[in-house]
Amino acid sequence: MLPLWRALSCYLLFIALSVSASTQSFENTAIVRTVELGGAVVHVTTTYAVKALEDNARVYTIALSQSERQKTSWLEAKLKGQQKPLAIQEHTVDTGKDCHLVDITLPKPISVNKTSTIVVETVLTHATFPWPESAAQKDDQALKYITDLFVLSPYSTGVQRTKLRAIAPRIISYTTPENVDNFIKESSAIKSGATVTYGPFEGMPPSASHEFISKYQQPITIHYYHDQPVLEIVKLKRSVEISHWGANVNTQDDITLHNAGPALKGHFSRLEHQSQTFYKKPSPHILPALSLHLPAGIRNTYYYDQIGNVSTSRLRVAPSVPKGRQGSQYSILELRPRYPLLGGWNYTFTLGWDAPLHDSTSYDKSSGKYIVEVPIMTPYPGAVVNDAEVNIILPEGATDIEFFPPFPALENRISTHITYLDTIGRPELTFEYKDLTIKQAQSIYVSYKVSTSAHLKKPIAAAAAFFSVFVFGFLARRVNLTIHEKKKL
Repeated sequence: MLPLWRALSCYLLFIALSVSASTQSFENTAIVRTVELGGAVVHVTTTYAVKALEDNARVYTIALSQSERQKTSWLEAKLKGQQKPLAIQEHTVDTGKDCHLVDITLPKPISVNKTSTIVVETVLTHATFPWPESAAQKDDQALKYITDLFVLSPYSTGVQRTKLRAIAPRIISYTTPENVDNFIKESSAIKSGATVTYGPFEGMPPSASHEFISKYQQPITIHYYHDQPVLEIVKLKRSVEISHWGANVNTQDDITLHNAGPALKGHFSRLEHQSQTFYKKPSPHILPALSLHLPAGIRNTYYYDQIGNVSTSRLRVAPSVPKGRQGSQYSILELRPRYPLLGGWNYTFTLGWDAPLHDSTSYDKSSGKYIVEVPIMTPYPGAVVNDAEVNIILPEGATDIEFFPPFPALENRISTHITYLDTIGRPELTFEYKDLTIKQAQSIYVSYKVSTSAHLKKPIAAAAAFFSVFVFGFLARRVNLTIHEKKKL
């Protein structure tokens, strides 16, 4: 037992020395955090100007507060001016559960006293809430956003600022920080147009510690008007069925849309809504229509809800993009629900379309595999998808299945989907996600093999079905079902 305790003590000491060494490898010359305030989605861009304090410094660590980590749906780091994302990995050391550490690996080590600029982009979901919580049909929509005053970092920081930027310069109120005299020389909060700036805060020590957080960290709140509906997709179920015989890819989305803005106070007036539409002064918390970007070259588009087909929509189809070309064309669907969607209301509908198989599928002759590209979701600007389920139904007889998602799913599994004229069923891949935004509107790549005998299963099954019908009819005509046979005279 004693050697085990010694080994454990040495391991913990090694981790502590590694963490201590890493905190001395950099210093922040400047940190600027810019928060783009929205509705259901808030974009945060944090720029770190760092200087290496030792040779071969390559791993830079950032810190996120516990609440920010829970709301973060997307995190990406890049060097300023470059497009290639940097490798990131969440730290395993627990710092009293006050913050979460994330390691960012630079492409090349930095020499001592050399500088670099790292840009970290995060997308927060469910970070705002309506205040007041209810509003009349003609009222404006106001939201509140709460965040931390300081950007936490395990390194010392020369100067840092935080900018909160709304869509319009209609800011109702914002918090004035307290107990910051040690880091401030001028005003701690300044409003200019649609932007509220906190700082500059100078000469800050390493802040990713319990002592600093308990003494100086504090929440700040901004209350602002928002002129767009706050949209959430409570449930998205996407089913993609691949057919080689039909050379077709069918995509169907079952969607439950929710307006997360202030709940309607009083009753809804259709006359008042038509008047606002006529004078082009719609209420900001009412969603009358939705514009979606669908793939190019689609056909047989359908849109219906629980009552039936909805004809109040308009589709403009773009031609298919040839394979191998980076096309930015897309079809535009102007979707108008059966009724305007007010705060607190839900709308459940189904949207589907067909697309040519060759637009999204290729064949690798060297491996004998088909490779298909399946988008996880249709981009919904400004909306968050709370729960998403993506089902990819491959052709019957598909084998050697491999899939490559752009980011890990909460759960993925392979099952069997059986439909008409199937013999053994089709492989079905299922991926489950939470809190998706437009940043996650990427594609899953699936590769598989389909043998010649598997290709022939469908026509053989169809021929057998028709043949069995004819055989049954042939035999049925020869069965005597009369109770008493007529006597011949």
